[in-house]
Amino acid sequence: MRKFLATLPVLFFLLTAQQAKAWNAEGHQIVGAIADAMLSANAKAKVAAILGVDLRTAAPWLDCVKSVHRLDDGTFKYVVEEAFEAPCTPFKDARDLMEAYVGRNFVQCSYTVHRKENGHEFDEEMGCHNTYHFDDVAIQRDRFDRNFQGTNDHDIVAAINAAIAVLLDRPSPPPFKVATKAEAIFLLAHLIGDLHQPLHVGSVYLDMQGQLVDPDITHTIDPATETIGGNAILDNNKNFHSAWDAPPTNFHVAQASDLLPAAQQVARDNDRIENWSFAWASDTIKLAPRAFAGATFARVQPSTAHPKGGWSITFPDHAAYADARDKIKREQLAKAGARLANLLNAIWP
Repeated sequence: MRKFLATLPVLFFLLTAQQAKAWNAEGHQIVGAIADAMLSANAKAKVAAILGVDLRTAAPWLDCVKSVHRLDDGTFKYVVEEAFEAPCTPFKDARDLMEAYVGRNFVQCSYTVHRKENGHEFDEEMGCHNTYHFDDVAIQRDRFDRNFQGTNDHDIVAAINAAIAVLLDRPSPPPFKVATKAEAIFLLAHLIGDLHQPLHVGSVYLDMQGQLVDPDITHTIDPATETIGGNAILDNNKNFHSAWDAPPTNFHVAQASDLLPAAQQVARDNDRIENWSFAWASDTIKLAPRAFAGATFARVQPSTAHPKGGWSITFPDHAAYADARDKIKREQLAKAGARLANLLNAIWP
């Protein structure tokens, strides 16, 4: 585990707080809207009573808390960031609850990001709660397994199970500190969406020549090979991960009902409810290689815009790739919405 570092000035947090999302706000709202339409009457009533909002509104909450920053005095403060604020306005009167959540879930693990700013290099502490959103399992794997590199006890699969435990009236398991059922629903409404974005579960590890390497052969991850779920990969000079975060081209939350027929075909899980997130993660890992199908990689040298460098990605037919990506996004949004609803319906039949 990396050494825990002192808090950096708020400015640096503002520059980085909104990175590493899975689906943008509208993508999460699409997942929530699909789930709203599939909830049982009892589950819908429970969600409304606990949250006071529907799942469509609730789904972006866990990204909204990224606007909570640790200040130099050790306190936590919600700082309005206009570019990201619109989906967060429903929670503007409860920012103290966001601050409390981040404060409880900040120091259990160290999650640092290396930065270079004005000629100075530093490791920025992002807070443990930001690790709840992802895994980085190599795409050579065909399932989720705790023995694989890129997983840990505070990853997305563990976070989903922690939220489930709270909704089942069990204690929040460490290292998570989920205080209420409202927080648990907020986590599930967001993280089940995250779990279905392929680059938030699967990742590629690349050498200096842009060739795949396998961290599970050596049972360790060489930091020089990490692509951070595609965040260190550039597609036409744009962040490759971010392109996967966006909903399908020209698809908006008002069209969420178009995905309902596909969502209604998603099989309901019959295993113990605690195993569902493992199965869903395995499903996404099997899909993740399609995110890189036909790709070639080349090393990008460090620059002012990309201090640590990275890799570029190219495809033989980028337009065909973009069409295939949109198809995968539709499939995954439908699955996420259905599984969120199925989970809550199982808890509150």
